[in-house]
Amino acid sequence: MNVRFFLRKSEVWFSLTIPTYVLTLNVEYFLITVQMDKIFKQQKHELTEHYIYMELASLTKDEENKKILSEIGEQELEHYEFWKTVTGKEAEPDQKRIRKYKRLAKTFGLSFALRLMERGEADASEFYDSISGVHPEALRIKQDEENHEEKLIGILNDYRLNYAGAIVLGLNDALVEFTGTLAGLTFAFANNLIIGSTGLVMGVAASLSMAASGYLASREDEVEETNPITSAIYTGSAYIITVVFLVLPYFLLSNPYMAMGIMMAVTIAIIASYTYYISVAKAISFKKRFVEMALISIGVAIISFGIGYLIKHVFGVDV
Repeated sequence: MNVRFFLRKSEVWFSLTIPTYVLTLNVEYFLITVQMDKIFKQQKHELTEHYIYMELASLTKDEENKKILSEIGEQELEHYEFWKTVTGKEAEPDQKRIRKYKRLAKTFGLSFALRLMERGEADASEFYDSISGVHPEALRIKQDEENHEEKLIGILNDYRLNYAGAIVLGLNDALVEFTGTLAGLTFAFANNLIIGSTGLVMGVAASLSMAASGYLASREDEVEETNPITSAIYTGSAYIITVVFLVLPYFLLSNPYMAMGIMMAVTIAIIASYTYYISVAKAISFKKRFVEMALISIGVAIISFGIGYLIKHVFGVDV
């Protein structure tokens, strides 16, 4: 049986007849090639994760965590070796990805790096299911990956997360109070140097107050995993760093309303960044938490802006 195709070249139509068995062989070859490309991609992924887990194991000081990460790393290497027998090719690890997760673990903690890695396992699970008909061993590898998640649960409580409440206390208070304060001062004074200086002085004083509150709150909680002094440092530092970012536009720009607009954009960026970190590290919804914090901060800023407007016009404040 033959298949006839009608082709067009230089305004002239002509027919091309191809035997069905030739067409079938070409389609099968194409499908096999696509499948092998996917397998090789997964093979490289397994090797890369082997190196990532070994690097993360070298970073942790906890011997039990080190052991678990090393075991997972060795299993990833076994998976790589299996896929190598299928493809018949050696693969090179993704050095950029390895450096990325090592840097993330050092900066944001082991929990954050591991959670971010686990987010990509859904695609791998679909791959194993799709390939299991041809390579049944894929189902065993899929089970290994699921076991990895169970093993990792025990080490996903990074010490940084124990102080997440202290950071949120400083961060949220600074965002809510100072978006409102700076918005109110913007309309009341319309002088960037006065607004920025006033905000900075208030911020330093408030950060010390918040650090003291964080210390006292941590002592009352009596949570063994947290140190009251460390909690105070996290709260005060989060507060003053946030204040510096919020007042900076007032020192860099001359137009107070433009500075306020940038300040609000910085507020949203800070909320988004920290919410993303917490949503990954604690496996919670990003959208719900982000919308909640953003609406509170923007709502307070709008109310404060209105109060500043009233003060300026009722009391005749003009600087």
